[in-house]
Amino acid sequence: MDQIFKVDAVTGTRRLFYAVTPNETSFQTLEEVPPYIVEASPFFVISVILEEIILCLKDRGKDDRFADSITSMTSGMFLLVTGIFTKTLELGGYIYVYENFRLYDLPWDSPWTWFICFLGIDLGYYWFHRMSHEVNLMWAAHQVHHSSEEYNLTTALRQSLFQRCFNWAFYIPLAFFAPPSSMLVHSQFNTIYQFWIHTELIRDLGPLEYILNTPSHHRVHHGRNRYCIDKNYAGTLIIWDRMFGTFEAESDPVAYGLTHPITTYHPFEVQLCHLKYMWTTFWSMPGIWNKICVIVKGPGWAPGKPRTGLIEDIPDVCGPELNKYRTPIPRWLKAYISVHFLINLLLVNLYLSAYKGLSQLHAILGMTYNIFTFTCIGMLCDLRPWWNVLAEMARCAGVFAVTSLAIHNKVEPAEAYFVVQVIFALSLLFWLLRVGSVRETAKQKAS
Repeated sequence: MDQIFKVDAVTGTRRLFYAVTPNETSFQTLEEVPPYIVEASPFFVISVILEEIILCLKDRGKDDRFADSITSMTSGMFLLVTGIFTKTLELGGYIYVYENFRLYDLPWDSPWTWFICFLGIDLGYYWFHRMSHEVNLMWAAHQVHHSSEEYNLTTALRQSLFQRCFNWAFYIPLAFFAPPSSMLVHSQFNTIYQFWIHTELIRDLGPLEYILNTPSHHRVHHGRNRYCIDKNYAGTLIIWDRMFGTFEAESDPVAYGLTHPITTYHPFEVQLCHLKYMWTTFWSMPGIWNKICVIVKGPGWAPGKPRTGLIEDIPDVCGPELNKYRTPIPRWLKAYISVHFLINLLLVNLYLSAYKGLSQLHAILGMTYNIFTFTCIGMLCDLRPWWNVLAEMARCAGVFAVTSLAIHNKVEPAEAYFVVQVIFALSLLFWLLRVGSVRETAKQKAS
C-alpha cells in the first residue's frame, strides 16, 4: 500500500501527461522500473471523481452513468489483478529477442535511447491499435474498450483481459537494440497518457491538436458514426494517423459505443461477447478459407466484401445516440454497490502491494476473489434474476467465514479482520431483508 501512495501530487499529475524527463525514468534493469500504472491508480480515481462531480453539475444528474462507470472500472480492476500473472507473457518475448538477437546495444542511460523508445513504442502502439480494428480475433479483445456508450474517464479503464496476448508482438522490433527496461517504462507511460484523453470536458487544445493525440481526436476514434469508423489510432502522437492516412477531425456530434451495442453490464459477457459471436460465425461459414477469414480479416468482413468490410454496412448514426442501455437501479442498491466497490478497490491495492510475498496458491485465490467480487457487482448492476443476490450472499458469507477463521487463529491485524467481519455480516443481513425488493425490481426490468 505504501508503494501505491508514495507518489506526491505534482509527480503523479505530471505522469498522467507523460511530462517526465529521461533522467528520472531511465533504469538499468527491469527490477528497478516502478509499477507506474499501479502508482497512477489513486490519480485515476481522483480524476474520475472530479469529472463526475463536474458532469453532475452540468446535467443536474439527469444522465445516469452509474452502472456504465462501474462496469468500466471493474474491467480496469480485472486487468490489474490478472496482470501479475501475464507480465511474463508481455516481457518474455521481448527479453528473449534482446538477449539473443540484438543488433546494437543502446545505452540505458542515454537521452537518445529514451527518445527512440518513446517514438518506437508509440509507433508500435499505433499499428497494434490499428490491427486491433482490422483483425477480427484482435477486435474480439479490443471491442471491450469500445463497448461503453459513454465517453468519460472511466471509459479509459474499460480494458480487455486478452489484449496482452497481442500487444507485446508490436514492440519486438525495438528489442533488436533497446533495453527491456526502456521498453517497459514507455509502454506504461503510453498507457497512462491515454487515460486523460477520454473526456468530453476538454474540447480543443489549439496547435497541440496537430501533434498530440487529444480528447477531440480520441472522441472520433470512439464514435460509431460512419465518419468515425477506423480513425485516429494514435497513442500519444497523432502524427502517425496523419502519416498513414487514418486521421479524421471531429465534426458532427459523436455517438459512442459499438455499431451493434451490447445490453449488459456483466463483466464476463462484456469481455467475451464478440468471441461468442465469432465462434458461431466460424462454424456457420462454408469452406475452410472463409473460416480462416473470419479470424484474420476485419469484423465487418463477409464473403464477397473487402477485407475490412463495407462502410455502407455501418448503421448511419447522426448525432449523439440517446437510446443508451440503462437499468433502473434504485438508490439503496447504488449505495450498496458503491460501498462494496470501494472496499474491494482497497483490497485490490493491498493485493497488488503484497502479491510478491504471497504463495502461488494465495495469489490465485486472491485474484479469484477479486474477479468474483466484480462479477457480482456487474450482475447487480444488470438487475439479473434474483439468483444474482444468491451469488452476492455467498460472497458475503464466504468473507465472513474467512475473517472468522482468521480471528479464531489470532491472525494479525485482528482489528482489521474484525471490521471486515462486521461489514460483511451486516451485508449478509441486508440481503436477507432485501431479497424481495430485488426480485420486484428484476420483474419490472423484465416487463
